[in-house]
Amino acid sequence: MTKNMNIHDKRKCPICGNDSGVFYRKVYDDRYGYPGEFDLYRCEVCKHVFLNIKFDDDVISDLYTNYYPRSSFNIENFKPSQPIEGIAAWLRGKHFASYVYVPKNVKVLDIGCGFGNTVAYHKNRGCDAYGSEVDQNVALIAEKYDLNIYIGQYNSDNYKPDFFDYITMDQLIEHVEDPVELLTGAYKNLKKGGKLIISTPNVNGWGVKWYKEKWLHWHAPYHLHFFSPKSIETVAERCGFKVSSIKNATFSDWLYWQWIHLQFLPQNGHPNIYWKPRNDVKFSEAQIQKLEYFSKLRKLRINDVITRLFDISRMGDNYIFELTKP
Repeated sequence: MTKNMNIHDKRKCPICGNDSGVFYRKVYDDRYGYPGEFDLYRCEVCKHVFLNIKFDDDVISDLYTNYYPRSSFNIENFKPSQPIEGIAAWLRGKHFASYVYVPKNVKVLDIGCGFGNTVAYHKNRGCDAYGSEVDQNVALIAEKYDLNIYIGQYNSDNYKPDFFDYITMDQLIEHVEDPVELLTGAYKNLKKGGKLIISTPNVNGWGVKWYKEKWLHWHAPYHLHFFSPKSIETVAERCGFKVSSIKNATFSDWLYWQWIHLQFLPQNGHPNIYWKPRNDVKFSEAQIQKLEYFSKLRKLRINDVITRLFDISRMGDNYIFELTKP
């Protein structure tokens, strides 16, 4: 992979094949400090946004094992994900996660399962639960808590055809180099009538319009694809799926994190201190005051109200796509 891309005015959309022009230039990793600058392209037809870069396996391992902060996770702090119920959970936007749409007692695979919290959650609810995760740090958690998690890139050949009732992808599809290959594999592993639930940032929402190149969820170079309703319908049709539902559901704390993220924006190649493990950070007095200010706004639930209003107006920062295998 080349860390600095050659600049071209046009690229072919990886979803529909039409011309795509530059959307934003020179975005960079403003969370964890992976060096390089990257250009975002937007399709003129399906409105899909993407980074036109290629990763090899060594770079992917470096990105997620050495730069993502999971290596600092204390295994003793592991807890299964929790049920999302009631008006308070709705107000907080906790229905943004794909795992909450999975019923009890089904066969379920969570691709990109992170620490495995969702796998443990499904297992506790009587599900035959599986996970797939590229981060090598998760292997210790899977072993300690007896979770069925495959460590490595998802490959449909690792699972039986027509096996799962549900497959979930929580904030995952934007990370993969080839979404067509990913969804083709999921189609193979799902039963007829099975559901694929995808949560992914909304590049067509208010956040991009307001924060532009400083939007929290560009998250370059980890996020490679940003879907529109048109582009998810296009890729779903190519892979045999039918799109059965599209809605906005956004975690309220995303807005809180966006506000704070902007206060600590680093230079290219340097990590944002807010996203570093707390025991590695010493905040200045002025920085502590900023954190306290935004914490007060958070406690007033202002971000909850703002986020729900944008979701209701279909401008929220997160999509939930439900795809069905006919």
